Amino acid sequence: MDKPDRKKGNARRSPKPPPHWRDDIESVLISPESLARRVQSLARQIEKDFIGRDLVIVALLNGTVVFLADLLRGLSLPLRLDFIGVSSYGISTGSDELVFTKELRLDVRGRDVLLVDDILDTGKTLARVTANLRQLGPRRIKICVLLDKPSRRVEKIEPDYVGFTIPNHFVVGYGLDYAERYRNLPFVGVLRPEIYEQPDSTSEKKASAPGR
Repeated sequence: MDKPDRKKGNARRSPKPPPHWRDDIESVLISPESLARRVQSLARQIEKDFIGRDLVIVALLNGTVVFLADLLRGLSLPLRLDFIGVSSYGISTGSDELVFTKELRLDVRGRDVLLVDDILDTGKTLARVTANLRQLGPRRIKICVLLDKPSRRVEKIEPDYVGFTIPNHFVVGYGLDYAERYRNLPFVGVLRPEIYEQPDSTSEKKASAPGR
């Protein structure tokens, strides 16, 4: 993998979230303004690195949708877009089994691939997805993540483009969810522990647990 771009944003916890979210969200970690500035900066760097290349952007569903939309609007170079669906299932807040729910449709053989995800923590998901992509014969693969949580890493995988490096908080918003909630928050916020520590045996919540 190519050497990562080290010009990363550093997330700083902001004031409390809007009143109607305070029962669930402990604090705002990254503001909408900081997100917008950093995503535009990432787009400029990616455009510079991939100019003149046969680029395919491969995004992981579903958490990337908001980040991806803003990132794409900042790119003016020709590209193709496709998606891979993955779900993590486990008995706790860790990932025990990774299931592919959507396979890649485009042919990436001989092309440059930019793999986009919302968050990288343990690295289990991206390690598995990257290994699968390599079998398809791309020219090279680079990884772009909105959030990097290096304190949780268990796999030897590093992103090439990082929006923000964050501490070990359970974060939601700007596409990231818990039990399919909070994706529409315009900021990245820290979820209160009492929300995700509630006993629940449904597969919906298991699939949304951290551990990626």
